[in-house]
Amino acid sequence: MTPSELASVERIQRPTATRILAALVERGLVAREPAAEDRRSAHVRITRGGSALLARARQRKTAYLARRLERLDDEELQTLERAAAVLERLIEDDV
Repeated sequence: MTPSELASVERIQRPTATRILAALVERGLVAREPAAEDRRSAHVRITRGGSALLARARQRKTAYLARRLERLDDEELQTLERAAAVLERLIEDDV
């Protein structure tokens, strides 16, 4: 993905994406590679270190959410299931 594509997907301005990507590159979490089709452009990709950090963050968030969901009663869980279905429809409509 190019930085411009990333900015579009994330709905941020291109200069903001450039600053964020520079910080991620500096930390070794993403790499910039010249685009084969246009050497003036670049693609960004996640590195092994970035993938590992992302996996750890997702695991922590999942564990946190699981602990919180255990506190809910059946009615609250059913409400969340219905809400999730509505949110999924909204997301699909946007694609």
